[in-house]
Amino acid sequence: MKPSKGTVPRHVGIIIDGNRRFAKRLMLKPWKGHEWGAKKFEKLLDWFRELDIKELTIYMLSLENFNRPKREFDYLMNLFRKEFDKYKNDARIYKNKIRINAIGRLWMLPKDLQKKAKDIMEKTKKHKNYIVNIALAYGGRAEVVDAARKIAEKVKKGKLDVNKINEKVFSDNLYMKDEPDLIIRTGENRLSGFLPWQSTYSEIIFLPDVLWPEFDKKHLVECIEEFKNRKRRFGK
Repeated sequence: MKPSKGTVPRHVGIIIDGNRRFAKRLMLKPWKGHEWGAKKFEKLLDWFRELDIKELTIYMLSLENFNRPKREFDYLMNLFRKEFDKYKNDARIYKNKIRINAIGRLWMLPKDLQKKAKDIMEKTKKHKNYIVNIALAYGGRAEVVDAARKIAEKVKKGKLDVNKINEKVFSDNLYMKDEPDLIIRTGENRLSGFLPWQSTYSEIIFLPDVLWPEFDKKHLVECIEEFKNRKRRFGK
């Protein structure tokens, strides 16, 4: 299934939600749903290229997720380890020149997982065809606070004139300055702190009745079709 002719969003953000609820439907431990979520992400890596979406930002792990029960959190960390190892050697990443970025307070992750994230970023940093940003240990307010701290440090060290601080300077100090054209949220009707600065003019589509493991290419195409039918006024 492909979208009709017209402008496809260059950058799509996706807030994935519903893994645990999906597992509960199957009478399994709630964290087992994350395995289905990981399989869906693997398919998404093909879909976004097939639809010629140039950049993808996925909300994988929020700061609030660090409050999950230890058994579930450890399960998640092990799953991320396996996924980073898999994609580090995934032929699609190199054949299609996909750059992988991890954004967020990565220092909060286990040391070995930090290294795995840095390794794949280093290996793919020169890839220019597509970009996949993975938000880990991410919080929108935390991103704004961290940007403010970076700017304050530059002012303190005399590297930045306080009178030169503007929106561009602030954007340049965020984890990611590019702005999604379209944001899709599965399972709920809220943004949950996803890219508050970058999403100012993003089109937003909520799919509250679709859990992330149920999300399919058909849903993505339908969201793109709706995006094409919206008039983006940018405040005008």
